[in-house]
Amino acid sequence: MAVSYVILEKGNPQDRELPKKFYAQAKGRGELTFKKLSKEIAEGSTTVSDSDVLAVLNDLTKVLRRHLENGEIVRFGDFGTFQISINSDGAESEEKFHPSMIKRSKVAFRPGIDLREMLAVLKFEKMK
Repeated sequence: MAVSYVILEKGNPQDRELPKKFYAQAKGRGELTFKKLSKEIAEGSTTVSDSDVLAVLNDLTKVLRRHLENGEIVRFGDFGTFQISINSDGAESEEKFHPSMIKRSKVAFRPGIDLREMLAVLKFEKMK
């Protein structure tokens, strides 16, 4: 299976005078819901049901949120690492910086070894 992509023409937001160029953008082929994910995980086990897996994944989401809100880095072993990342306006000095200058926050995910290896060997196909 390959990752699908489309080609889009985009301008340079820093210099709108430059000619537009064409770039690839990944396109999803569908989605895997939380419920379907739990069923698929349960199918690989003889001891847990999809309801058990769904309950664990729900709790995992709650625990992940709590620890990220606490400013902790959450390491999921070979899966990867979650951490809060922020963007802010600059201040002339440390004393002049105020938390209101923080403009955006997001959850940053850094893939672990298995996902990095998968990324290294991905195949791509253009959508028609």
